[in-house]
Amino acid sequence: MKTDESWIPTEQDLAYIEAAAGDPHPVLAEIEVAAEPDDIPILDRASGRLLGVLATGRRRIAEVGTAIGYSTLCMALAMPDDGTIVTIDPDEGRTATARGFWRRAGIADARIEVVSAPGLEALGAGPGPADPRLDGPFDLAFIDALKHEYLGYVEALVPRLSPGALVVADNVLRSGQVSGAREERRGWQGGNQAIRDFNQTMQADPRFRATILPIGDGLLVAVLAAGAGS
Repeated sequence: MKTDESWIPTEQDLAYIEAAAGDPHPVLAEIEVAAEPDDIPILDRASGRLLGVLATGRRRIAEVGTAIGYSTLCMALAMPDDGTIVTIDPDEGRTATARGFWRRAGIADARIEVVSAPGLEALGAGPGPADPRLDGPFDLAFIDALKHEYLGYVEALVPRLSPGALVVADNVLRSGQVSGAREERRGWQGGNQAIRDFNQTMQADPRFRATILPIGDGLLVAVLAAGAGS
């Protein structure tokens, strides 16, 4: 059935979706509150719910950009009890805070390994060797870190991905700045152009089938073709 092409979701539609989804896990709600005073970047609820859906059934996940653990917890709560995550972030203060939230949510320490290093360095794209905890194979990779390094993260991750693995990247619309719908913030121009390049490259890359979803700040979701990964 064809829908009305002029229809755009309204605030009422979005409120209906939120009401239908119900309250988030209480620890996710705690993280939302904790992130607000210092404007710590975390996923919005809708993106977190989608990430949880995509993580369902996945047993080994790599994440670039932990912050205080919101996206990590969205995935961990959806994974099987033996599922594990390796998450990369150089800010040890934030990841220590994240560990506290994960523990309160009942996630065993052994299920989430934290690599305290910059993303490309941890993945072996810097001057030193890769962290062995990132050897893979992974069946999902979530990227939410330095925007100008997104393509570098993907290239470093591809050999570590299983056939059919998902790559999910946040902030690919950047509040309308990438499309030009909103004026670019001062100092963001380079990052916005890097995201434009990333979006175009991922959707043209024959190793992936990719699309952009207008959820939250924009999520790119790509599936790796058979034979293109590890």
